[in-house]
Amino acid sequence: MGDLTDDPARDPVGAAARRRPDSPALIAGDTVLTWADLDERVDRAARRLAAGTAPGDRVAILLGNTVEFAAAYFGALRAGRVAVPLNPGYTADEVTFALADSGAARVVAEEAVLGRLRLGEDVAVPSHALAEGGPELAAGGPAAADLAVLLYTSGTSGRPKGAMLTHRALEANHEQLQRIDPPVVGADDVVLLAIPFFHAYGLNTGLGAVAHHGACGVLVDRFEAAATLGLIRQHAVTTVIGVPSMYAAWSREESPDFGTVRTAVCGAAPLDSADSARFTAVTGRSIMIGYGLTEAAPVLTTTAVSDREKVGSIGRPLPGVSLLLRSADGGVLWRDGAVSEALADDVEIDFSDVDGTDPGEIVVRGDNLFSGYWPDGRDGPDADGWWGTGDIAYADAGGDLVLVDRIGELILVNGFNVYPAEIERVLDGHPGVAEAAVIAVPDPQTGQAPYAYVVPALDPPPTPAELQVHCAAHLARFKLPTGIELVGELPHSAIGKVRKGDLR
Repeated sequence: MGDLTDDPARDPVGAAARRRPDSPALIAGDTVLTWADLDERVDRAARRLAAGTAPGDRVAILLGNTVEFAAAYFGALRAGRVAVPLNPGYTADEVTFALADSGAARVVAEEAVLGRLRLGEDVAVPSHALAEGGPELAAGGPAAADLAVLLYTSGTSGRPKGAMLTHRALEANHEQLQRIDPPVVGADDVVLLAIPFFHAYGLNTGLGAVAHHGACGVLVDRFEAAATLGLIRQHAVTTVIGVPSMYAAWSREESPDFGTVRTAVCGAAPLDSADSARFTAVTGRSIMIGYGLTEAAPVLTTTAVSDREKVGSIGRPLPGVSLLLRSADGGVLWRDGAVSEALADDVEIDFSDVDGTDPGEIVVRGDNLFSGYWPDGRDGPDADGWWGTGDIAYADAGGDLVLVDRIGELILVNGFNVYPAEIERVLDGHPGVAEAAVIAVPDPQTGQAPYAYVVPALDPPPTPAELQVHCAAHLARFKLPTGIELVGELPHSAIGKVRKGDLR
């Protein structure tokens, strides 16, 4: 345990409060907190969460984009506990799994949520109780290599996995982004924080960046296009951290005013080119694209280091991030903006579909990478620090990366990970279902959405409406299929695997 004052990365709020005590930190409705105000709230929360727990204990946080979330999150980090942000919209089954898997010693939420979870008094912490404080914190603080955050992300097994991010990984991503010229976020920026904080993008690229720079964040707990445009005007927002559905919604508003905005960033899911063009036409602002994953804290590439006006690209690796494209047989197709030695040696490559390299898996290395999945660090970076993302991309003729597809079956709903296996597991649990298969379909509001094909096991079969009710009892709203189609059989390969390509 080191001294927090020696390394502001491990206590960004405290560092910001020392540098800019009277500058605005967070705006939530009519509430404006300075960095000194927020530092005091974080201190009380840290003491409350430390009472009766030990360094490294997990603290689950089920709150929206509120001041209380910020106090709980930064308080847990200051106390040397591990923050576990969870979606407040999760069903009881999903929350119960995450709490049991993480072994959470404390759960911070609104009283109504805590009541539904039926937790013991020693575990449940109502959000208003964070202000009560507690005994003084022990001397010292967490080390840079200590685990800071456990972020649950859907896995191919159908159950979420906890990505382990250290204090060093969180800070490394800020330092990497800070090396971009001009920077994406600076101390004088006012940042719209509308991405949920239980998502790595909203948590670290949004809230974490505001604290790192001592900037000002405008909290948005529920996104509405017209309301957020009002906040942008009212608070002279200069930086917007968004996802595709937000930009699509803004572009359809009458005369959206982005006059004060100097930087508009889009991540978490691919941005439709038509939505991008419409947004630029009505606002006069281009959108900077970023690509990343929860496991990378989260940003890996951005058009900010290549061509900020380019549409369809995810840009190039951040300074400090090494990236290569790997073929299915393990060969290196491209490395950090240069065609690999293998290509230079006249290896035959098919360029018929792309103007650059062949598509390959994105493999990365950097200090921002996670330490593997909870609890034992499995499936993390290899001995040399490299980690395969499971995403497929190619490098175009200009050296910019273009995202093609996912190796797995991941569905991106408003940037949130949804794996078909999880939905299929729920559907298969219904007594009237013999077999189910879920694929991604385009959705104008969310980018993608799950769509299910079900083979009934009963006669008469369950209705699609009945199956939707069954799913709603076990899955968060954003994971629900937009349609359920009853079919006589599913197409299978010779080894019995469902041929989802035929369904598409």
